[in-house]
Amino acid sequence: MAGNAPDPRMDADDLYREDVYSDRKVGTIRVMTPVKRDGSPDPARPSVFVGQAQIMTPAGVLPLSFEIEATSLEEACAGFADGAKIAFEETMKELQEMRRQQASSIVIPEAGAAAALGQAGPPRGKIQFP
Repeated sequence: MAGNAPDPRMDADDLYREDVYSDRKVGTIRVMTPVKRDGSPDPARPSVFVGQAQIMTPAGVLPLSFEIEATSLEEACAGFADGAKIAFEETMKELQEMRRQQASSIVIPEAGAAAALGQAGPPRGKIQFP
């Protein structure tokens, strides 16, 4: 690898086995089961439950991925809807913020741009850009 490429080394002390469960209607739950270096279960660390769903929006399909606080698959299934709802709300807030930032960005034309567009005239204000 060349340049400033990241070092893609696996952390053998933080491995998980992944199992995927789906109802084939609403989404999937990925159960990340901690394992030791040899692949055997690591009971010292808790399993992680990750929900995944897709929401149809006017702009197309919006993928959602969210962690579900649970200690079993049954609890994760029960918490799926609430997790998806929170993930959707957070994603929509992020999109609105991105739109707001994009709409409020200031565009300063380069010097001479007004003249090139046939809008010659004295510069406005006292600030001059090089």
